[in-house]
Amino acid sequence: MLTRILAYLGQKDAAFRVLDTHAGAGLYDLSGSEAQRTGEWESGVGAVLRADFKPEIAALLAPWRQVIAGFNPGLDADPSALRHYPGSPLFALALARPQDRLLFCETEPGVRAALDDVVQDLRAKVLPTDGWQALAAYLPPKERRGLVLVDPPFEEAGEFHRLAATLAEAYKRWATGIYALWYPIKDVRAVDAFQREIARAAIPKTLRIEFDTRAVRQAGVLSGCGLIVVNPPFTLADEIRTVLAALAPVMASDGVGRSRVGWLIPER
Repeated sequence: MLTRILAYLGQKDAAFRVLDTHAGAGLYDLSGSEAQRTGEWESGVGAVLRADFKPEIAALLAPWRQVIAGFNPGLDADPSALRHYPGSPLFALALARPQDRLLFCETEPGVRAALDDVVQDLRAKVLPTDGWQALAAYLPPKERRGLVLVDPPFEEAGEFHRLAATLAEAYKRWATGIYALWYPIKDVRAVDAFQREIARAAIPKTLRIEFDTRAVRQAGVLSGCGLIVVNPPFTLADEIRTVLAALAPVMASDGVGRSRVGWLIPER
């Protein structure tokens, strides 16, 4: 999805801005102890890279694969060559143009140092700013177009409400930007309440995308994740719906999975 949005923004000559509020380390070593301990990537990116998709799906996934291949020599010929996974800052940099500008926020010193090491680009700045505060401090940018990516860790109480409230305030400052808000699907009641709060904000062109790795949700069990996207590219909903339908049997823990793509608030 990130690659599709950035490709859309790049269709016009005017510069765009990217603000990534919780940027992380930038590049992740899949042979490291943490990645090996959980092994989550094997059933995620690993499974997708190994799968054989129909040409239509392969074409939609191609930009994503191309960015990953840039950090994994030999990956195009051999999916087992996967050793590193780029985070959202490196995807953004890979698809940004010389005139575009990017801001990556990360408060944890060790993680920020790792991000600094991999972001060596004059178009980008790594900021020690709290991501929530950055939405007030850096919006609106001078550019009319761009992407705000909000991917919080969900380690504190009340983050669903904070995410919804922050979107409403940010949209008031910069109504022409694209917003992508990630959330986990674990506490089903919290997710439902969050979506109702988003809907009450009545922001036009608010799209909900959800992907479950199991067909039936269980309370207290992480079953998938979701995205709220404001001002998505015109074709994004249909493209994501097509891709998720193909990914479900590949990534689902029960071999079935489930996806949902629809408008919380359509265009007026």
